[in-house]
Amino acid sequence: MSDQRVKQLKIQNGVVKRIIKEKLMYEKEVVQTENRIQKMKDEGRDEYDIRKMGEVLAESKMMGPDCLRRLTTAVEDLKTKMSDADELKETEEFKEALKQLSEAEIVLKTN
Repeated sequence: MSDQRVKQLKIQNGVVKRIIKEKLMYEKEVVQTENRIQKMKDEGRDEYDIRKMGEVLAESKMMGPDCLRRLTTAVEDLKTKMSDADELKETEEFKEALKQLSEAEIVLKTN
């Protein structure tokens, strides 16, 4: 029984970790794309190319709220799994879950 709960904690830890990483990558991509667009404008590049890069930027910006929504859901799932596994507090997976929760809270508060 407890083996299954440990496995579920480990899986949910991975989900939260992956979504945090994804959110940070989209934020980085937005900054890079904005810089790329500005450079294209400064160089006097074709308006079509600039507009297409603007579409890429819009798509990247749209992913931010989606990541936040998925992260919120994943955090709630992790909290539920943790509350169901109170006697597993000494396991490495539970400690990792606490770490992931704190990282997720930071990401959620900054957005």
